[in-house]
Amino acid sequence: MANYFTNLCAPPRISRLKGREVYDARGQLSIEAEVLCIVCNKEKSMSSAAVSGHFGPKKALLDWKAKSQERADDVMTAAQWINEPLNNMLKGQNPCYQSEVDHILSNFFMARHLEDKDICNKQKEESRSPCEPVVVLSSPLNAQTKDKKSVDKGKKSITAEKQFSPAEPPEPVLPGCSAIGSVSLAVAKTGAKIQGIPLYKYIAALKNRKAPKQFHIPVSLVTLLSCGKASLGKLSLLEEVILIPQAGQRVKQIITMTLELQKEMMRIMNTSTKAGASQAMLCDSGVLAVTYERPEQPLDLITEACANFGLTLGTEIHLAVNCAAPELMDYSKGKYEVATGVLKSPDELLDMYQTLISRYPAVVALIDPFRREDIDQWEKLNNVLGDSCSLLSDITYKSKAPSLPGVRGHILKHIHETTVSDLIRITSNLQGSVLMGTTCSEPCSDDSLSDIAVGLGLDYVKLGGLSGAERMTKYNRLISIEEELAQQGILASNEKHPPPLFTEKPQEQSATAD
Repeated sequence: MANYFTNLCAPPRISRLKGREVYDARGQLSIEAEVLCIVCNKEKSMSSAAVSGHFGPKKALLDWKAKSQERADDVMTAAQWINEPLNNMLKGQNPCYQSEVDHILSNFFMARHLEDKDICNKQKEESRSPCEPVVVLSSPLNAQTKDKKSVDKGKKSITAEKQFSPAEPPEPVLPGCSAIGSVSLAVAKTGAKIQGIPLYKYIAALKNRKAPKQFHIPVSLVTLLSCGKASLGKLSLLEEVILIPQAGQRVKQIITMTLELQKEMMRIMNTSTKAGASQAMLCDSGVLAVTYERPEQPLDLITEACANFGLTLGTEIHLAVNCAAPELMDYSKGKYEVATGVLKSPDELLDMYQTLISRYPAVVALIDPFRREDIDQWEKLNNVLGDSCSLLSDITYKSKAPSLPGVRGHILKHIHETTVSDLIRITSNLQGSVLMGTTCSEPCSDDSLSDIAVGLGLDYVKLGGLSGAERMTKYNRLISIEEELAQQGILASNEKHPPPLFTEKPQEQSATAD
């Protein structure tokens, strides 16, 4: 009887949005959006969500007070957006109509973006003085000197220009933009709760127009160690060395294996007498940042640990390397600083990768080996390594940019104004593998990323190292989803649906072995 009258009630509608300041995993201010609905004539809090407001690629914090103030302004603006205009615009909307809600959110953001652009343009025009025309004067002597220099160094200048392209301007981050992504995710969680299904099934139904008959769990890529710019040693090139487990393993098996491997690595480092292997610290990605001078050293460490642990590197597990090369460019010299005092031109870095992959064939993926501007080197590297190693690109801040030549996979993070509908569109349009990744400023208790990765049907998920509440919460959610799907008999086997990160040659070998 109760269910009968419940079905006669009006469908739940959004009554209010609440935006409030919270602290993320690094103790920094962030925004959280809460959705309240009228359910059976009573207002009820349905769900809340927080999306990272990560401000672009990592840079040196030259002025931490300015950065802190910038984040505080962003959170304050986001809270104001949620509590006032977005609250009024979404009041009375059906939270199960995700595309309509996201359309409203995107239109609102675009209007704010255009307003901000107009203000910036007006400020630039006002800053120009009409009494100071731009005139370039040159004396005959200067002209002769320039002509002589151009004759002497013309060829060198042309060559240098071809080898080094200036950096693309970064996409602007509008203060308050994290409100859009947070509200969109909170509404999606509300819709799933109203329909009485998990978030991953709800997102899968949004993407495929109906719930699929089977689900597969994305393969967990676990970060083993870091030798990036934040580490104590000279080496900066290996921002992350990532373990790629064999397809078909359960999430629990992957975590157990990785933890045992890390213990063996720590034992080797503690007993090693080699220089540069004695110091380590925990970095933002939840792994040890180790002091090394050459890229071969951390790879040798992993090779030795796998041998001692009885794992066949290159068969049972493979490796991926996040080079994070855009962060290593010294623009004053036009070269990558791969280690302290060690500079490499784009072509020299390409040769370095070729040597490294030939020595360590277990490395089957390179993430961001160059800047986006070094298109020729991306293409050359793919031609050289294409049969043995896949190139991946982080498109978090360049989701609308054209694909780079030779790229077989993309890493995407849910940040800023990205809505759930945007994630569905981006992952549907991209060719190759799509990896869902985390930022260093994730909310501690939100495990929605795992549901999103499963719901979107992604091949891989990159959650970082095996430490920190913000990461282990997501790993635990993956385990829970996997167990739930297995109990329901709708868990697809990864062996039957091998993800396309590996090239055709390793896949053919594994198929023959099977």
